[in-house]
Amino acid sequence: MMRGARGAALRAYHAVTRGASASASASGDAGAATTNAARRAIDGSSARAYATHTRVGVGSGFHGVRSFIRGGGGAERGGARASTAAPAPARVGARDDEARGGVQFPLSRLQRPYVTKTTMDEKNTVKSSSASSAYSAAAYDDNSDSATANLQAKLAKKDTYMLFHPQYDLRQVENVKPAHRTPIHVRDYLAYGAVQLARWGFDKITGYTPNKRLTTDGWLLRFIFLETVAGVPGMVGAMLRHMMSLRTLKRDHGWIHTLLEEAENERMHLLTFLKLREPGLTFRLAVLGAQGVFFNAFFMAYIVSPRTCHRFVGYLEEEAVRTYTHALHDIDSDGPASEWARTPAPMLAIKYWRMPEDATVRDVVVAVRADEASHSHVNHTLSSMGIRQTNPFHVGHTELPENFVEPPAGFVPEHCR
Repeated sequence: MMRGARGAALRAYHAVTRGASASASASGDAGAATTNAARRAIDGSSARAYATHTRVGVGSGFHGVRSFIRGGGGAERGGARASTAAPAPARVGARDDEARGGVQFPLSRLQRPYVTKTTMDEKNTVKSSSASSAYSAAAYDDNSDSATANLQAKLAKKDTYMLFHPQYDLRQVENVKPAHRTPIHVRDYLAYGAVQLARWGFDKITGYTPNKRLTTDGWLLRFIFLETVAGVPGMVGAMLRHMMSLRTLKRDHGWIHTLLEEAENERMHLLTFLKLREPGLTFRLAVLGAQGVFFNAFFMAYIVSPRTCHRFVGYLEEEAVRTYTHALHDIDSDGPASEWARTPAPMLAIKYWRMPEDATVRDVVVAVRADEASHSHVNHTLSSMGIRQTNPFHVGHTELPENFVEPPAGFVPEHCR
C-alpha cells in the first residue's frame, strides 16, 4: 500500500514538475510553490525512510512522524502551507525546513543532510527542477563521508579518558635532583614544620632511614602508603575551589583543572605500584585510618588558609623527590632493589606515561619522581599567588625547570612582587 501511494505521488510529482517547467516564464513563483508542494507529498510518503536515515530522529520533526502514523495527513498540511506562504530562500548545506514542519537549526558536523531513498532517475528529475535548488544542494555528498571518517579517526586516537599529564623523555628527567625552597613567611615555617614532623613520625614507625637499603617489598609498601596520602590534597583543593566558585558566582581562574590533574596523577602512581604488590588487611586498615585523619585535617586547614596548604604540599613533594631519589640509588647499586632495573614495567604504566615497550620498573620510578617534582613546582607557585590570580599552568604545560621549587620563568606570583 505504501509502495502504491509512493508511486502515485511520484507520477504526480513528474507531471507537476513538467508543468512547472513549461509555465515558469509566465508564473515562476506559482510553479515553484506547486513543485515544493509535490515534493512535500513525496517526503510525507517516505517518512519511514527519513526516520531510519536520521541518527536519533531529531531531523524528522514530530510533524512528519505524526503524518506517517495517521496515514499521510502531513502531506495535505504541507501542501496547505505551501499555498499560503512564500517558499523559504535556499540555504546551501541546509535541510528543507518547511518539509520538517518549520523547525530550523544548523547542521552538526557529524550529521548527514536529510536524503530520502530515491532512484537515480528521481534524483536527476529533482536536480532538473529550478525550484529544487535548495534540496539538491542539501543532497548527500560523498565528501561528507570522508570528512566524518577523518574526524572519527582523530577522535579515536584519544584512547584514554585520563586528564592531561606530562609525557617525559626519560633521558631528560633522569637528572632531576632534590631541591628545597627556604621558608620566608610564618605560614612557610608552619607548613615546613608540619611536613618534617609527619615525616619524622612515619620514618620512626616504619624504621626507615636515608642510609638504609630496602627490599622491593619494603619500597612498595612505603610508596603505596605515601601515594594514598599524596592523592588527597589535589582533590580537596579542587573541590573547595569549585564550591567557592559556585557560592560566590565568580570564576576560578583555572586552578580546579590543575588540582584535579594532580589528584589523578597521584592515584595513577598508586594503581601502578599496586600492580607490583597487593597489600594485606592490616595495611589497608592503616590506609583507611590515615585517610580519615588527613582528609579532614587538610579540609579544615584549606578553608582557613589555602596558601599554607599549598605550601605544605610543595614541601611534602620535596620529600617525595628525596624518597624516590633514594630508591633509584638502591636500584642502581647491588642492593635487593637492583632487580627493578631488569623487571618489566607494568602495562598500566607503559600506557599511562607512553613509555617504550621494553621499559622497566626503574623507568617508572624515574617518571614518578618527575611527577612529584612537578607537583612541588605547581604548589609552591600556587602558594605564592593570590587566590584570584590566573593559573599559569594551562592544559598541556609540561615545562619542569631545573630548580622546580621556583615559579615558571617569566611569571611573577602576586605575593612575590
